Amino acid sequence: MTMITISLAMIVKNEEQVLGRCLASVAGAVDEIIIVDTGSEDGTKAIAQNFTEKIYDFEWVDDFSAARNFSFSKAAGDYIMWLDADDYLTEEDCQKLLELKKRLDPDVDIVMMKYHIGFDKKGKVIHTNYRERLLKRERGYQWEEPVHESILLQGKLLKVDIAVTHGKKERVLSDRNLKILEQQEQLSPRGLFYYGRELKDHGRYEEALDKYNEFIEGGAGWPEDHISACFEAAYCLEKLEDKASGVFYILQTFLYDAPRAQACCWLGSYFLEMGNYALAIYWYDQALGPNAHKESGIVTEDYFAFIPHMQLCVALSSLGQYELAYTHHLKAQTLKPDDESVLFNANYFAALGFEVGK
Repeated sequence: MTMITISLAMIVKNEEQVLGRCLASVAGAVDEIIIVDTGSEDGTKAIAQNFTEKIYDFEWVDDFSAARNFSFSKAAGDYIMWLDADDYLTEEDCQKLLELKKRLDPDVDIVMMKYHIGFDKKGKVIHTNYRERLLKRERGYQWEEPVHESILLQGKLLKVDIAVTHGKKERVLSDRNLKILEQQEQLSPRGLFYYGRELKDHGRYEEALDKYNEFIEGGAGWPEDHISACFEAAYCLEKLEDKASGVFYILQTFLYDAPRAQACCWLGSYFLEMGNYALAIYWYDQALGPNAHKESGIVTEDYFAFIPHMQLCVALSSLGQYELAYTHHLKAQTLKPDDESVLFNANYFAALGFEVGK
């Protein structure tokens, strides 16, 4: 089997702080690097020149897809890989990519890789999803949407155990994406969903709720986005001090898939706050069950174990069921022994006479 070739195609602007790390992490696994600069005013280009001569300027037109499609048009490899400047591959994942190059079936059109996007204080991955990372060039895939761009997943897909890590970078809330979406004469279902998300991120909760409702009622779009829209609508209502109405959105996620652990934890939290400990226990138990799906969309591992174990400590203790509460404390402790809440609970159970740590 002939080894495939990979073109890395990136769009960048003012990324001098992170671009070197990104390119160094993947340079040994790709066959060419294409950098499309959309108007940098710092040392981004100088850093890129250490890795490639294929650097192009692209006049920014408020359209991420236009820029990405331009970068793809410059690629010559069998497959095109994309990264953002604050992404990188660990040494282990770079080695996995090299191994994939040797064995990838050329019939595969799109390779889906993990995307590590959230971490706890110790750097442990807590938020993961899958993204299209390698795309067969001859298929002519095109990016769509001016903001939160995506590619229609057509053809033979392969999901692999290779991760791209989103590097820690101080997040500065920008209204750039919001302004681009506000300028659109007509939004696609995906655009409508992300318009709601941008409004939510800017604290415009009532407007965001309207957009989420419009998206949900329209019925189009990826089911995962509908599930996310329901969760985010419930979040908006909570910020508007109407958490009770959020229950209906959480339950609506059940129309798209079996109850997710996140939904079960949300309902557990609602009933815990209401003082209905029996129902809180029921829902947290469901989050720990085998049917709380975790393979689609963004996976937040804490919802599958740590959060329900911690909250079951509270609910069971409130009912005086200290022995059972303690068993959940021990399970949470094995997951995050240095967590502040775990340490607090350790002191709590020690005061009750439990042999903490055993």
